[in-house]
Amino acid sequence: MSVRAFVAFLAVLAVVGLLGFGLLSKGEATIAVGEPVPDRELPALGGDGQGSIADYRGRWVLVNLWASWCDPCRAEAPELERFWRRFREQGVTVLGIDVQDNSEDALAFVREHRLSYPQLRSVGDERGDAFGSTGVPENFLVDPRGRLALIWRGPVDERFLEERVVPIVGGS
Repeated sequence: MSVRAFVAFLAVLAVVGLLGFGLLSKGEATIAVGEPVPDRELPALGGDGQGSIADYRGRWVLVNLWASWCDPCRAEAPELERFWRRFREQGVTVLGIDVQDNSEDALAFVREHRLSYPQLRSVGDERGDAFGSTGVPENFLVDPRGRLALIWRGPVDERFLEERVVPIVGGS
């Protein structure tokens, strides 16, 4: 192999390596526990107005990124509703943020699962990107000061909520 061909080969390898790194690091967390939560106003799902995580400052907020087509999201929705009903009077909010979805399907999901906790809608995957999301569902516990207390990339169930979230929010 000539020197010129070898240099060309190395250049191609470097480009492929950079592309691969870019793809692999796309979903890497851009946030960490203890950091301020990425926040901005989002449209309310199925209604007028907007909302944000900051609207709940002074409360614990379990932010749930979900989509109607996501089977694990369907599995965790009833658990999140039960958690919300149990802890809402104790200063804990569950806040759903629908991502990568259309409004009609998202509203049907909320009705099907009888979700009563607040729901916002992300345009495109802007919120997923802000949280360094790798997919749905993902859950982020935000402390009353607006800082991340827990990051969970995947679905939650009753055991997870009892063992990981309840001790942090100080509930019983």
